[in-house]
Amino acid sequence: MTTDPANTPDPALPGRRIDTLTSLTGEQSDAVLSLLADAARADGQQAVSEQGRLHLRGERDGVTHLLLSVDGDLVGYAQLEDTDPVEAPAAELVVHPARRGQGHGRALGAALLAASGKRLRVWAHGGHSAARHLAQVLGLTLFRELRQMRRPLTDLELPEPVLPAGIRIRTFVPGQDDAAWLAVNAAAFAHHPEQGSLTQRDLDDRKGEPWFDPRGFFLAFKGDELVGFHWTKVHAEERLGEVYVVGVAPEGQGGGLGKALTATGLRHLAAAGLPTAMLYVDADNKAAVSVYERLGFTTYETDLMYRTES
Repeated sequence: MTTDPANTPDPALPGRRIDTLTSLTGEQSDAVLSLLADAARADGQQAVSEQGRLHLRGERDGVTHLLLSVDGDLVGYAQLEDTDPVEAPAAELVVHPARRGQGHGRALGAALLAASGKRLRVWAHGGHSAARHLAQVLGLTLFRELRQMRRPLTDLELPEPVLPAGIRIRTFVPGQDDAAWLAVNAAAFAHHPEQGSLTQRDLDDRKGEPWFDPRGFFLAFKGDELVGFHWTKVHAEERLGEVYVVGVAPEGQGGGLGKALTATGLRHLAAAGLPTAMLYVDADNKAAVSVYERLGFTTYETDLMYRTES
């Protein structure tokens, strides 16, 4: 764990300090997870993405943690990820529900701006009014809209998927299929740095999660070549199935494989007895939004990303 000069008391509020760290101890990680859980119960969704929560474990290149405490109690957290060679660093932040309205969010935002050299992107999960106001105060403008879409599975009437000629589907075998999946994922999402840049460590992190189930991870092959996949996820507590990620290699796009894989995964989630399915899609990806709307998905909530003008 390392620190920098930002680890100093805040003169604006006696007892408040922000510690800037490149890794967290187990105790600090547990404290952050507890803070995130309290916030999620109050807000109805997580303030930090799955990727960000996985980053709480161990040191990650390009990831910085900002812990805001008042009189020794953790009341706010922010994470800054500077791994994209082109885009500005991306951040997420949260303040404990019982400690909001006291300037802690603004203090974290100012610290993020300083740490990023005033070149920053910030997610506002759920797009709540307080987050929009904070973005305005920090001088950030709306940049990206990510929709969460949902549809019921209880009335799912999807016919048996029609696969393109020569395609067969089987489920993922951990260890055996890792390298091929990472390569196809990178090719399919070359335009999408968050998904396309996943590494073996990122895959291993997800394979180690309680929700991971290879029986819901479908791979499409043409001969011996992996050409597409649909990875589903089950949120057991919410009894919610997720179209976690669907990808098709560039050479296999446009032939109906993506639709067939999506239907395969939805039928699997429905067969598991889950009442609802959800997915995330960028609002400006009109083609994908249209496909999901035709499959019965409607917008449930929206995540917004803001950025500095520079």
